[in-house]
Amino acid sequence: MRHPLEGESVRDQVDTVVIGAGVAGLTAARLLARAGRRVVVLEARDRVGGRVWTERGDGLVTDLGASWIHGVTGSPVAAAAAAFDMPMVEFTVGGYQPDSRPIAYYGPDGERLADAAAQRFAGDIRTVDAALVEAVAASDPDASYRDVTEAALAAVVAAQHWDAERTQRVREFLEHRSEEQYGAWIEDLAAHGLDDDSIDGVEVVFPEGYDRLPDRLAAGLDIRFEHVVSHVSWSADGVVVTTDRGVFTAGDAVVTVPVGVLRSPEFVVEPPLPDPVAGALGRLEMNAFEKVFLRFPTKFWDDGVYAIRQQGPESRWWHSWYDLTDLHGTPTLLTFAAGPTARTTRAWDEERVVESLLAQLRRLYGERVQEPSAVHITAWQDDPFARGSYAYMTVGSTTADHDDLATPVGGVLHLAGEATWTDDPATVPAAMYSGHRAASNILGREISIDEVWAD
Repeated sequence: MRHPLEGESVRDQVDTVVIGAGVAGLTAARLLARAGRRVVVLEARDRVGGRVWTERGDGLVTDLGASWIHGVTGSPVAAAAAAFDMPMVEFTVGGYQPDSRPIAYYGPDGERLADAAAQRFAGDIRTVDAALVEAVAASDPDASYRDVTEAALAAVVAAQHWDAERTQRVREFLEHRSEEQYGAWIEDLAAHGLDDDSIDGVEVVFPEGYDRLPDRLAAGLDIRFEHVVSHVSWSADGVVVTTDRGVFTAGDAVVTVPVGVLRSPEFVVEPPLPDPVAGALGRLEMNAFEKVFLRFPTKFWDDGVYAIRQQGPESRWWHSWYDLTDLHGTPTLLTFAAGPTARTTRAWDEERVVESLLAQLRRLYGERVQEPSAVHITAWQDDPFARGSYAYMTVGSTTADHDDLATPVGGVLHLAGEATWTDDPATVPAAMYSGHRAASNILGREISIDEVWAD
C-alpha cells in the first residue's frame, strides 16, 4: 500500500472511490450508494458526463460527444431516458450503411448519381459485406480490417468480374466505414474491429441534449470536481487514490477513465495492472474522431435526404455530411474528421478546416454554398481527460479484450467504461452496462440494472 507523500492530506475513508463522473462512473456510484455504501466520485473536469457533453449557446443545443442511442431495443439508456423524461427524436443512421436512409450519392465527377446507379452501388456493398462475414471468420489473429475487406473484394471480383472502377468505389466505402465507425485507418483496425456493427431497433437523438442523462444520474452523489487523479495504489487492504487536491483511501475503487488516460504516464497504477488486463489494454487504443458542425443561413442541399456522400479521390477526407436541420429548424450539416483526416487537421485553425470542407461542398453544389453562420469543431484528441473519442481494437486484438480489460484486480480494483464491454463497445449503453457490472462485482451479487433509473 502506498503511503501519502509528505505534505499530502488524507481525506475521510470511504467504502468505494469512483474515478470519473462519466456514465460508467455515475452508474456504478449510484448503484453502490443505493446499496448503502459510502461512495465518493472523483472527477477531473468541472462537470459530469465525461464524453457526454452538450453545449448550449445562441439558443442551440449541440452534443459534442455522444449523440445517438444506436438502437433503442433493449437499451438501458433508452429506458433511463424515458424514466428521466428526456425527449427523444428518431434519427436512424444504421451505422455506415449504403442505403439505410435516403442518401444523395455524388460520383467522382461531382454529379449526383441517378437512383438506379445508387441502388447498384448499395447492392455492391451488400454483396461484399456478405463475403466479408466469411473472410473475417477465416482471418489470422494478426489480420487487419484491410486484409479481410481485400479478401472479400477479391472473392467477389473473381466471381462477378468487376472492373477496377467498380472495385475501387467499394474499397473507398470500406475505408470510410472504418474511419467513421471507429476513427481508425482501415489498416490499423483489427479484422474483428467491426464485429459489433449492428443496430437493434430505431436510433434516437436528444433535442434537449444528451447531458440530461448524466445530470440525472449524478443527483444525490458525493462528487468532487476538479480532482485530477495521478496515482492509484492497490493491495489486499484496499486502495489509495492520489489527486492534486489530496489523497483518498477506500476498500475498493472503480476506475472509469478512458483507455487513452489509462495508458498515459500521467495516470499511474501501482502495482502495474496484471494480465489479462494489461494485455488487453495494450491492444486497445483511443481513436482520432472529431465532429464538425456547420450551420448555414439557408439550406442549399437536397430535401428528402438524411446524408450526402461523395465518391472518388476527392472523398479521401470529406465524404459524408448528415442533415441535422429537422432537430432544431436551423440548416445544419454534421461531418466527421476521422482517422488520418482528424490527425492531419488537428493543428489546423477553424478557418482552414472550414475552407477545406466548403471546397468539397462547392464541388457538389456550386455557388449555392454560403459561408456558414456558425461552426463548431470538437477537439477530443487534445482533451487531457479523454485523449480521443473512444477506443478501438488494434491489429492483434480480439473482441475478448474488452471484457478482459474489466477483470477485477486483487479483489479491490474494477475497471469500467465503454472500452470494457464486448457486446457494444464505444457506446453509452456499454458504459452504463460496465458500471452496473462493476457495482455488482463489488457487492458480490447481481443488481437489477433497472435500479439505475429507479426513484
